[in-house]
Amino acid sequence: MAKLAFLGLGVMGGPMAGHLQKAGHDVTVYNRTASKAEDWVAAHGGAMAKTPREVAEGADFVMACVGNDDDLRSVCLGPDGAFAGMASGAVFVDHTTVSAAVTRELYAAANDSQVSFVDAPISGGQAGAENAALSIMCGGDAGAYERALPIMEVYSKICRRIGDSGAGQMTKMCNQIAIAGLVQGLSEALHFADKAGLDGRAVVEVISQGAAGSWQMNNRYETMLDDHFDHGFATDWMRKDLGICLSTADETGASLPVTALVDQFYKDVQKMGGGRWDTSSLFKRLQASG
Repeated sequence: MAKLAFLGLGVMGGPMAGHLQKAGHDVTVYNRTASKAEDWVAAHGGAMAKTPREVAEGADFVMACVGNDDDLRSVCLGPDGAFAGMASGAVFVDHTTVSAAVTRELYAAANDSQVSFVDAPISGGQAGAENAALSIMCGGDAGAYERALPIMEVYSKICRRIGDSGAGQMTKMCNQIAIAGLVQGLSEALHFADKAGLDGRAVVEVISQGAAGSWQMNNRYETMLDDHFDHGFATDWMRKDLGICLSTADETGASLPVTALVDQFYKDVQKMGGGRWDTSSLFKRLQASG
């Protein structure tokens, strides 16, 4: 069993760290709001530390799942950052969804500190984290990935290295681009069914068994029809991710017209007060529009 550090105990990180502790690893956690770390230790055991540097000291692997580019920099860099506490040869695994640019920046900084850095963003939402069924897409050196793979397998159903540093984040962008279009399409289908006087549940029962079927349809249509949007991945976070996608598309020359449109629809949801509603709230936007 390995000595592990875990930074970030939100709706994703908390369960992930819990699975590692349950698997028999020696886990020490850090969270910016210390009370969350205290609650985690009370629930799972293990230990907590006051700074990213302290939590990383002596760890074989340091896992992170924080908010955005700036959050990730803050836990990695500086005198109290994790890199300052990590031993030579240790591996930092970042599960945050961030830009490929900050990933490559931190990959270089990690190398300067003689530690490895794997970008490993996740998909599967809160349920995936709680059920140890996440999809993990990775970038970084093959050797570091292979060393970290047994750790990540504790809370994943699939984990793959896609390529060099940044490839994991680029793959996560593909994931979010695909989801945005799927959720909007499902929302429009359910909205159309309602306006046509059809039973939405009956419609989905049939079409989900054909070419229209998807994870989003199977897992979100009922809560959408029941007007429940207080679970899953929040609109605020989706807009953060789509912003990364659109900015990167400008850099690479990719054309993302549907993604740009859906991003504006999520902006409408935010204006409705739905920043913390989950991403299926695109349906609520359509219903509110009449």
